[in-house]
Amino acid sequence: MKRVLIIATDGFEQSELMKPRKNLDNQGFETTVASLEDGEIKGWDQKDWGESVAVDLTVDEVAVGDYDALLLPGGQMNPDILRMNDKVIDLIRQFDSAGKPIAAICHAPWLLAEANLVNGRTVTGWPSIRTDLTNAGAKVVDQEVSVDGNLITSRKPEDIPAFSKALIEMLGESAEKREMETA
Repeated sequence: MKRVLIIATDGFEQSELMKPRKNLDNQGFETTVASLEDGEIKGWDQKDWGESVAVDLTVDEVAVGDYDALLLPGGQMNPDILRMNDKVIDLIRQFDSAGKPIAAICHAPWLLAEANLVNGRTVTGWPSIRTDLTNAGAKVVDQEVSVDGNLITSRKPEDIPAFSKALIEMLGESAEKREMETA
């Protein structure tokens, strides 16, 4: 069974964690939520606090080798807090070094810029972070999903269907490649 790690903290955009997670679960993938601390993290639902999500493990307990992909939900607060955490940035770099899919939506591409992963890559994100992405060396596009190598990026909650589909397809391709390599 393919396993997808979701890294988030308080202030994640509720739909950007819950809907892709449900889409992955519905396709038979196992999802795990990691955060900065044990317990629960609280989502942000458009204009106010939303539902809480149980944390399965802390980022300090994550072993990249246990997962096939990384999902980074947006929201304004969530990635802004996470990008200040060295362990989170190191984990993102490890997923990239291993060539594993990294899916980041809305403000979450900030984390990719912080990890120095967007230079020379084509990405998208929420309009207010596009200058930051450009300044980090990215080619920024305005489309519902951008796939460049192992990076999958999207702009906003309305892009979740295309975002989820791109991640699910990439996970399927990585399984096929692994099967062929071992055959």
